[in-house]
Amino acid sequence: MAYEVLDRIIDSADELRAGADESERLGRLSDGVAKQLRRSGIIRLLQRKKYDGYEAHPREFAETVMKAASIYGSAGWIGGIVGVHPWQLAFADPKVQDEVLGGDTDTWQASPYMPGGVAIPVEGGFRLTGRWQFSSGTDHCDWIFLGAMVGDSEGKPLMPPTGLHVILPRADYEIVEDSWDVVGLRGTGSKDIVVTDSFIPEYRVMRSAEVIDGTAAKEYGVTETLYKMPWSTMFPLGITAATIGICEGVLAAGVDYQRERVGAAGTKIKDDPYVLHSLGEAAAEIDAARQQLLSNVDRIFDLVDAGKEIDFETRATARRNQIRSAWRAVRAADEIFDHSGGNALRMDNPLQRFWRDAHAGIHHAIHVTSTTYHAAALASLGVEVPAGPLRVMI
Repeated sequence: MAYEVLDRIIDSADELRAGADESERLGRLSDGVAKQLRRSGIIRLLQRKKYDGYEAHPREFAETVMKAASIYGSAGWIGGIVGVHPWQLAFADPKVQDEVLGGDTDTWQASPYMPGGVAIPVEGGFRLTGRWQFSSGTDHCDWIFLGAMVGDSEGKPLMPPTGLHVILPRADYEIVEDSWDVVGLRGTGSKDIVVTDSFIPEYRVMRSAEVIDGTAAKEYGVTETLYKMPWSTMFPLGITAATIGICEGVLAAGVDYQRERVGAAGTKIKDDPYVLHSLGEAAAEIDAARQQLLSNVDRIFDLVDAGKEIDFETRATARRNQIRSAWRAVRAADEIFDHSGGNALRMDNPLQRFWRDAHAGIHHAIHVTSTTYHAAALASLGVEVPAGPLRVMI
């Protein structure tokens, strides 16, 4: 059962914390931290039961990712991002599902989905060339999902653009070492990926529009509610859950630090009404962010389970709420950190790492507010949202 995964994450908390410093130095998850995540089963929560997965409710996935991130941010981030790839694999061609998971059901898959490459049509598939940033957890993955644009024979993207999600084995791409030197989420190892003229057979290619609108799942006769969920709900879920979980880590570390702290004026924080007010308000905001994200995914799941059509306005509203929950949590984390004094800046204080990781999390593309808020507002007014940036990731 999925709750067993959460229990294993909690039981491994000491090991995850102990591996944080090494992961930060390496710029990727240490082998020890990755081993604990594999043992927990967090990456298999959304995986098909056919391949030893749990087919967990998205809420259970989000709750487990939050817990992992509250212990060590980069571990939760990998759980959230790498953990969603088996969900998409579940409605890919059965042949590629067997290739990826048939031999080892603990095989991890990386991404990113941004169209960093051009795929030229050839007999039997495509030839792909490109470079992608932000491939989280990629050192521990043996397959990868990459976003690409269909191109002409000269390698120029066709217009209007046609997006693809292509699936490659580790032998067909290069991880660029030393391409992840950042201020936050250092342990995620979100390195660059390079592909040079690799052949991608047709069965390893998914049309991104069909992934977004659910056609891909219907094509292979998927019946489980989990795999009929909108991509724009599921892919952001792990990332936002990790970000909120990291903010819960800020709160826990902040409370622990303030417990015996004496402020600059010589007043114990326990007796400082201003800091206590700020801490109490921030705690309520982080909890509200958590509940907003979970109730959001519950609502979409229930609609899908009831056979309802998830139209653009519903998807846009869900994305708006998901984004808002992340920003709400990070702004509350700022309040905690800003009232923790100068010693919160010291590198041996875990509070600063959680705070840095929270801000790194909010910088992910799925947390950009502008276009999604704009699109959600237009849709609520009954205005047809035009194709282009306003519909991206909705």
